[in-house]
Amino acid sequence: MTDIPITLGGNTFGWTSDREESFAVLDAFTTGGGTLVDTADMYSQWGEGLSGGESETVLGEWFAAGNRDKVKIATKVGAIQSAPGLARDVVDRNLDASLSRLQTDRIDLYYYHYDDESVPVADQVETAVALVESGRVGRMALSNYAPERMREFFRLAADGPAAPVAVQLQYSLLARAGYEKNYRPLAEEYGVAVYSYFSLASGLLTGKYRSRDDIAGAAREAQTTGYFGGDADPFAVVDAVVTVAEAHGVEPASVALAWLRSRGVTAPIASARTVAQVGPLLASATLELTDREIAELDLASAEF
Repeated sequence: MTDIPITLGGNTFGWTSDREESFAVLDAFTTGGGTLVDTADMYSQWGEGLSGGESETVLGEWFAAGNRDKVKIATKVGAIQSAPGLARDVVDRNLDASLSRLQTDRIDLYYYHYDDESVPVADQVETAVALVESGRVGRMALSNYAPERMREFFRLAADGPAAPVAVQLQYSLLARAGYEKNYRPLAEEYGVAVYSYFSLASGLLTGKYRSRDDIAGAAREAQTTGYFGGDADPFAVVDAVVTVAEAHGVEPASVALAWLRSRGVTAPIASARTVAQVGPLLASATLELTDREIAELDLASAEF
């Protein structure tokens, strides 16, 4: 699905990155060899005055400028507040809305963003089959399902046109246990690609913040509170990442993303608000950590 092992997240487009900056980020990513962009129909409905669809709209305008064939596009359905859920008619309408905003006739990788437990998995699979057979969707994928429901989907869709080829789940040096215990075995059993979100722990793993004082009052503060709920210190992990980054002469973000690749992630997802943030993402694709560095990062993050 991607030529280099990094995925550009589109959650900033139309939110913290305006149209001009978003285009510049996309140009820098593709010029650097990036080929997979990830978004969702609900991005960025959490922003003040926004209702969802903003990211897809910006991407569609970039596509219309002659860029559609430069990338594969992944988007998601199921969580836009104006029409949530996975009922067949809802999904069908939301897919058409995404295609319209993206100004394209196909979605390369289409995720069910969140499970809809009011819809039997068998019905979800039937809907997915229809989407693929319509030609509007290339391949299907799943995100944010409970393990048992994800397994049921894999089983029912096996060998058919809607068999998922990828999963997208939260995974980083500061969020390991849930994925490694519950989802990595599933991904390995079914041989699907893995795309991690919150790969940089909402910015903590960029090394920009080295203490709670650094993050107090910052825009990221509310997004990072979940990493401070236990006894383990996230900044001890950040320190370990920074040490490895200094040894390689790269940014900490590159190390955090390279570690994910070492743990079997196909192409970690990370966003870039500005062009300056694109370089560390691309650098991660070729950064090879030593066995000792991986072991040190594993140990530093073991409690997460």
